[in-house]
Amino acid sequence: MSSLPFNVDAAAPPPGGAGAVTPAFSPLYQQIKALILQSLQQGEWKPGEAIPSEMELAARFRVSQGTVRKAIDELAAENLVMRRQGKGTFVATHAEQHVQYRFLKLLPDTGDARVEGPAQRTVLECRRVRASADVARALALRSGDPVVQARRILSFAGEPTILEDIWLPGQAFKGLTAEQMAGYQGPTYAMFELDFGVRMVRAEEKIRAVLPDSEQAQLLHTPAGTPLLSVERVAYTYNDVPMELRRGLYRTDTHHYHNELS
Repeated sequence: MSSLPFNVDAAAPPPGGAGAVTPAFSPLYQQIKALILQSLQQGEWKPGEAIPSEMELAARFRVSQGTVRKAIDELAAENLVMRRQGKGTFVATHAEQHVQYRFLKLLPDTGDARVEGPAQRTVLECRRVRASADVARALALRSGDPVVQARRILSFAGEPTILEDIWLPGQAFKGLTAEQMAGYQGPTYAMFELDFGVRMVRAEEKIRAVLPDSEQAQLLHTPAGTPLLSVERVAYTYNDVPMELRRGLYRTDTHHYHNELS
């Protein structure tokens, strides 16, 4: 990254987006934020690693520490970096205990999710296929491009609760296997970071009530006429690049979908 004097009137390089234009009137701290985000996207600092101190970044960009601090404050609010008292600022990672399951909103009706523990995963398949039109559209690919398609069941206390179909860009996830998905003990998104260098930073979901087909009902041990919660998620890495399409069917007889609005 350049350490030349920073020009508040000049557009900052977009955070990894070729062809994108940052307005010249963008506040200085936003331009610094974009440059830090660009370094995150390019892998200069890996998930879990410390980024340079505010003083070092201020010297690098030739701006005040206050400007850098404001940029980092926004990155922290977006869960892209994490401040640790007395230790510095670190690239956020899904391996961190308190963020491990921030994209999973299904909680038990009784008891504590931490007591219930992580889901037991059964990977039914993981294979390379050609992207259908709807999958390609969700992942910003072309129809027929290679994708990794996986199907798995998440169980709690031995009871199948979530059936998931997952599609991932084939190029970014080349070599992913069912054994790899099933064998990793931590969150799947942490495995994506560690093994493939892909960090999911945000997600969008569509939720509706549906009836399962006979195969889905059988896999979830539920009668065919039982309503399920359908959750379609697109997860994005830096610069809003879609990296995962996930379609889940959730049983809600013992669990509920929980979201906090603020």
